[in-house]
Amino acid sequence: MESERSERDAPPTAGLDYAERLYAISNVWWKRALHVQAPYQANIRRFDLGRAIDVGCGIGRNLATLAPGSVGVDHNPYAIEVARRTGVPAYTDDEFFADKELSRPESFDGMLVAHVAEHLTPTDARTILGMYVPLVRPGGRVAFITPQERGYASDHTHITFVGFDELRDLARDLGLEPVRTGSFPFPRWAGKAFVYNEFVMLARKPG
Repeated sequence: MESERSERDAPPTAGLDYAERLYAISNVWWKRALHVQAPYQANIRRFDLGRAIDVGCGIGRNLATLAPGSVGVDHNPYAIEVARRTGVPAYTDDEFFADKELSRPESFDGMLVAHVAEHLTPTDARTILGMYVPLVRPGGRVAFITPQERGYASDHTHITFVGFDELRDLARDLGLEPVRTGSFPFPRWAGKAFVYNEFVMLARKPG
């Protein structure tokens, strides 16, 4: 009974079906053939996050783009299994925080929060991400990425629209300083039609 209740109460991004969906979306043949992820990977490299923690890493798609020593964390154990099969260092949140060396305060140069905040209420976003900010060194960079209108509407697990204003508020509530915002890969107007147009914000941890 307890396990049934915990499964029923789990967020929609925590199950096997969500992990399988991520894998299927990422492995569509034409996406691989056209290397559609290349510009997004290049944009992440431009953040210059250094050794980073990828919070909400999913199946680990961004980890290969980050600097050596970076690690991914996700609450979905099935997604973490997929990530590990590709050879990237990925952990469930329980595993990560149970390892005191891995989760040592101020041990990461930066943090990536890509397509996470839209899956959370504003309160949960501040609570969950607030657990990871102390792991970033003073002066470290934190990059946020969220979908624009068309992308937000494309996924039933999205529950909070997070635009530029919301990203700035989130960063400040986490004790971070917003540095710059932008629309990627196309200008802001494209977000109403193009699924993969993104809000991007780079922030800095004071110090």
